Amino acid sequence: MKRIGIDVGGTNTDAVLVDGERIVASIKVPTTQDVLSGVKSALSHVINAPASAGIAVDAVMIGTTHFTNAVVERARLERVAAIRVALPTGGSLPPMCDWPRDLYEAVNPMIFMVHGGHEYDGSPLVPMNPEEIRDAAMRIRDAGITSIAISATFSPLTTECEVVAAEIVRSIIPDAKITLSHTLGRIGLLERENVAILNAALQTLGKTTVQAFADALSEIGIKAPFFLTQNDGTVALADVAAANPVHSFASGPTNSMRGAAFLTGLQNAMVVDVGGTTSDIGCLIGGFPREANNIVHIGGVRTLFRMPDLLPIALGGGTIINPETGEIGPRSVGYRILTEAKVFGGSTLTTSDIAAAAGIIEMGDRDRVKDLDADLVRSTLAKISEMVAENFDRMKTSAEDVPLIAVGGGAFLIPDRVPGASEVVRVENAGVANALGAAMAQVSGEVDQVFSGMSRDEALAAAESSAKEAAIASGALRDSLKTLEVEDIPIAYLPGGARRVRVRVIGDIAFG
Repeated sequence: MKRIGIDVGGTNTDAVLVDGERIVASIKVPTTQDVLSGVKSALSHVINAPASAGIAVDAVMIGTTHFTNAVVERARLERVAAIRVALPTGGSLPPMCDWPRDLYEAVNPMIFMVHGGHEYDGSPLVPMNPEEIRDAAMRIRDAGITSIAISATFSPLTTECEVVAAEIVRSIIPDAKITLSHTLGRIGLLERENVAILNAALQTLGKTTVQAFADALSEIGIKAPFFLTQNDGTVALADVAAANPVHSFASGPTNSMRGAAFLTGLQNAMVVDVGGTTSDIGCLIGGFPREANNIVHIGGVRTLFRMPDLLPIALGGGTIINPETGEIGPRSVGYRILTEAKVFGGSTLTTSDIAAAAGIIEMGDRDRVKDLDADLVRSTLAKISEMVAENFDRMKTSAEDVPLIAVGGGAFLIPDRVPGASEVVRVENAGVANALGAAMAQVSGEVDQVFSGMSRDEALAAAESSAKEAAIASGALRDSLKTLEVEDIPIAYLPGGARRVRVRVIGDIAFG
């Protein structure tokens, strides 16, 4: 299968063309301010490379920071209506009560709290009042809002309230884009509601982003189906992914980790992905990123949903060094490194300048940094080593030494020896590991749900069936599906033999 993988980072946009497991062409270009022109440039390079002649592309996989950036920048977010089905007990902390004020104002929500929801044992809290939902929907319609997030207490256990509320809303607003919290989050109401609201605020951006990528591919002359990368190391059909843009959060470093596994053949290792602005440290288990099981903050918002367990640090190839104090970061020149770094004729001292002066990397004009103070160079490299060692140790889960794979355009900043690492692994094409991880990704389906009133075997079978259908809906070939992970946790405080079951399946991309 011939695929193009693209990863849009804050500093660089990387692209690779692969034929099976052979890398045909690759390129790293600066990320442009409008993003899409950089994507087109990268696409054109790999398509028109001499080695690519005569190759027909079967699929394109794109990893994008559009959605994360929108939340961080408080920009391009859509106005949202939030309906919480939880009264009378769930009204003490209203929706979005813990959001940063500037993000709250950017979303400018209409908030409704109505009666209904369920207890922890699955029994109704109080009967849901359809008239309250109907009244909220009419007010939402009159306000011109079409993106709606619906959440209810214990909906991962019993989805009835959210499903019925969505049917009522859709009968009044037929073109509504509705996010149901149980499809994204876990038991905790506030965190689950938060991610549903974030998703609703990003859905229009999801559609416009997918359309923009489709137009870019068309202009280049590529007619193959395209996919967006997800934060579990897999991809989903672009239209499917656009409906759940929150699943693209942190997909960039996830792509790099998958690319690291492919390049090295290591299935269990630590990975440090050094970009132009930040480094992300994560753990590979079975060739996929370890998943976070705790609260994850997105743009200052508490969430609890599917996210890779990553530790970002302010260290990248464009990280700014204060020549007076020797302080490293946290600011970076980002995609402006080719004009602002000293080694490229600029006036800003960066980590890349330090590496070039020390002879670690050949880039730009080394004569421009030959006069850097030798003590500053040595002390900066020592501080970088300390940063890497300290944060690597924080992400390890055992005292045993484990391999550390260094990837990303700034991988030259990682020292050859790191305490606690059995070896520092460097491989060819590590600079485009993110795009390679995107290109080699498969399609997954996941279910994380509480089942009750059935046997353990019935619960596992139901979860696996739902996960397979989710994978097929995302573009997987049915006959290629295989179960990757199964978690089964009995919940003693719930009746009916309740248990939380998480099943993840993976499969190859279906064509035709």
